Amino acid sequence: MSLWMILPVIHFMYAMALYNQHICPVDNWMYNQSCEVDLPMQRGLTLCCTLENVPLISKCGTLPPESCFFSLICSTGSFMVMVIVLLRYAHVIEKHQNCVLNTASLSTGWICAAGLIMVGNFQLP
Repeated sequence: MSLWMILPVIHFMYAMALYNQHICPVDNWMYNQSCEVDLPMQRGLTLCCTLENVPLISKCGTLPPESCFFSLICSTGSFMVMVIVLLRYAHVIEKHQNCVLNTASLSTGWICAAGLIMVGNFQLP
């Protein structure tokens, strides 16, 4: 699978965050000096880029609609982790005997998946 397939999704997310004034445009990253520059892609009252609009994952993932996509990706990823850990557990039982390390890896993988669900779905402002 080519990673170029992700590019339209990333471009859509960037355009949506730019339209909702959650981030600054890439070509206008002179913070606190760009308040007099007209930004045609942004709407609303605040049209200048400040340090609050730096596109960090921890900031962009807390505002809707980006937070909804972040939750969806985290939930899907945690489900896939749970399935892969369970398949690996069943494979080791089938090929070898059941051991404590195999059970510990199953429980550790499921705890990590549960943590990813909590991180994705319970965001702080």
